[in-house]
Amino acid sequence: MSFCAIDFGTSNSAIAIPAHGSGASAMRLVPLEGEHLTMPTAVFYCTDADDLPPGTWRGTQRDDTLPRTFGRAAVKAYIDGYEGRLMRSMKSILGTALVDQTTEVGNGLGVKYLDVITGYLRHLRSLAEKTGGQALNRVVMGRPVFFVDEDPVRDAAAQASLEAAARAVGFEEIAFQFEPIAAAFDYEQHTREEELVLVADIGGGTSDFSVVRVGPERRERLERRDDILANHGVHIAGTDFDRRVSLASVMPPLGFGAFGPSIQGQAPRPVPSRVYFDLTTWHLINTVYQPQRVAELRSMIDFYGEPVHHQRLMKVVQQRLGHALVGEAEAAKIAVASGGEADIALDLIEAGLRAHLSADQTEQALRDDLARIVACAKETVQQAGVQASDIRALYFTGGSTGLKMLTDQLEAAFPAARAVRGDRLASVATGLGLHAARLFAD
Repeated sequence: MSFCAIDFGTSNSAIAIPAHGSGASAMRLVPLEGEHLTMPTAVFYCTDADDLPPGTWRGTQRDDTLPRTFGRAAVKAYIDGYEGRLMRSMKSILGTALVDQTTEVGNGLGVKYLDVITGYLRHLRSLAEKTGGQALNRVVMGRPVFFVDEDPVRDAAAQASLEAAARAVGFEEIAFQFEPIAAAFDYEQHTREEELVLVADIGGGTSDFSVVRVGPERRERLERRDDILANHGVHIAGTDFDRRVSLASVMPPLGFGAFGPSIQGQAPRPVPSRVYFDLTTWHLINTVYQPQRVAELRSMIDFYGEPVHHQRLMKVVQQRLGHALVGEAEAAKIAVASGGEADIALDLIEAGLRAHLSADQTEQALRDDLARIVACAKETVQQAGVQASDIRALYFTGGSTGLKMLTDQLEAAFPAARAVRGDRLASVATGLGLHAARLFAD
């Protein structure tokens, strides 16, 4: 049974293969790093790989320019200070003009963004083939309801790019399934009666919702189109939360939201903000490090009323600390996810420099994003032609459902539904595996 299912996520990814000896429809997730069944969607192109511990990087292949590390090893290599280029949230470039552009990865060498995705998928496939002991040439790929909001042309282009990457890896037969539908299949394994479930799949890049009719008599059907009453999504999720949190806590000490000096008695003007938005968006951070951009930022010192803000900003840019700062914001978000607080150490910028993030600050920073997500959930139910009271279960999956203030608002919007929490990182991959078994099993 030479097939698999891949959940290529904005933040984390997973792959499922047939479980030999357990029946034609049984699937299992592949351990990707030690015992971890999911792996951060991260690639680190290393310019000093000879200094890395043995076994932590993969040698060059045809489409490579430099040795690479993947997943946790990629993030660790970056944090440990090795020279190179960290790539995260690669899924976010699908459907954008960046997908066919070349980006520098070190030593004056470049790689197309789509080739970064291809290399990551090849790594997943090779791990699965090693675990399963056979070649894999058929795959079900997960996809969000919308790669791009309200733009069907770009959305179709995004899926076409992902399919091209999968084909370049060596998959000959490629099928797609919506990620929240896959999560519904995972939930359905445990249902005892027919019911309507609203799947809330909120990951790193998108918040997707589906109203699905599930039940024990339906779970073996291959054709489930009539059971999918509606699916809808919005391109707001975990990486957007990280950006909001960073802008609210990490970026102000660098001048975000500050004002310039008063000139000839005129009211001070706000410090230009574009650089701060770019420094908090994973796939745009490296654009700030381009020589022309650095020179432009260096010349803007007179725009700052507090010279120390400009000094800190230039240190971040010149020492390429943007990804590390987003990581600090992400860690702070996780710390306050259940209602706590976070004290953010910014010693990498300046000794003793700190920022604080409270639950109230987080809720204020995310208020508009959370409102749009809840509105999207309500609209999904309306599109299904049912009432909120008809939803019997609200199934949470995706890494960002660990944010309590978000799940609390969704539960309040559907008070008649019982909240069920799946595996935040693996439910979609499990459901995609179930679909692959039904689709491909001989």
